[in-house]
Amino acid sequence: MIPAAPLPMQPRRWQQAWREAVRDPRELLALLGLEALAARVPAEAAAQFPLRVPRGFVARMRHGDPADPLLRQVLPLDEELRPVPGFGLDAVGDGAARAAPGVIRKYRGRALLVATGSCAVHCRYCFRRHFPYAEETAAAAGWRGAVEAIAADPDLDEAILSGGDPLSLATPKLAELTAALARQAPHLRRLRIHTRLPVVLPERVDAELTGWLAALPWPVAVVVHANHANEFDPAVDAAMARLRAAGATLLNQAVLLRGVNDSVEALAALSERGFAGGVLPYYLHQLDRVAGAAHFEVEDARALALHAALRERLSGYLVPKLVREVAGDASKRPL
Repeated sequence: MIPAAPLPMQPRRWQQAWREAVRDPRELLALLGLEALAARVPAEAAAQFPLRVPRGFVARMRHGDPADPLLRQVLPLDEELRPVPGFGLDAVGDGAARAAPGVIRKYRGRALLVATGSCAVHCRYCFRRHFPYAEETAAAAGWRGAVEAIAADPDLDEAILSGGDPLSLATPKLAELTAALARQAPHLRRLRIHTRLPVVLPERVDAELTGWLAALPWPVAVVVHANHANEFDPAVDAAMARLRAAGATLLNQAVLLRGVNDSVEALAALSERGFAGGVLPYYLHQLDRVAGAAHFEVEDARALALHAALRERLSGYLVPKLVREVAGDASKRPL
């Protein structure tokens, strides 16, 4: 019997999956058989930084396991409400590095565009969970100020699309931005895209998106964000394959998170599973000390010990760089 040809991806499929994301912590817990955890999910924490998680990502969580590493990344907990000295609203100095509305300049040769404040998943450790997106997005005034800032600096080699998540934007909107950059900033040599969507909402990587990527005039690096091997599944692998076929280089950056991936076994599995899906490990970040995320922090001594054990266990190309972002530094700081 000749197998049936796979059905083509339906247009707008990813927008539908976006709209159907789980937004109520009680619904999330009910889906996982964890209603007893509701007492640890205060309304205030969910109000300060609302829950959002695609149902496809929920399907990768272990039913009945309150310690599931994917659940821990998205579930609002009472621990977020405890003030901790040293944890603030702008953990990495974004405000001081503002070069124009929605443009952040920290490192030589690179400019980061905060393309949007939207994201398909709200990670509880997000270093921009308090960022003033309403005033600071590059999309303001049709990208004009952001593009002009980049065009005016011939020392810039690389534009970085970030957010939120830049792939939250419709592809025609992304094409509008990159066309303006290509037209007004011919000195750019590379484009980098920081995104979690291919992991949490792989439907986003559709034919329209890959067509846009393939037509871009620059080499493109897509830096995805997965923290645990369980975030990968066949749908994510297929999305990564489509990105590679469009010519993108795929890298992964992870955050070292207590209770999620703070073991040699978890970190090794993440590198190996990501590489099997076509993604090369890039960075392992120490937690940015943003208010509400202190319960995820791993002490430096333990982080260094884990990284040393990872080097002993894996081939060098599977070992991400262990780094911390420090406001005012000229680059990520190696640990």
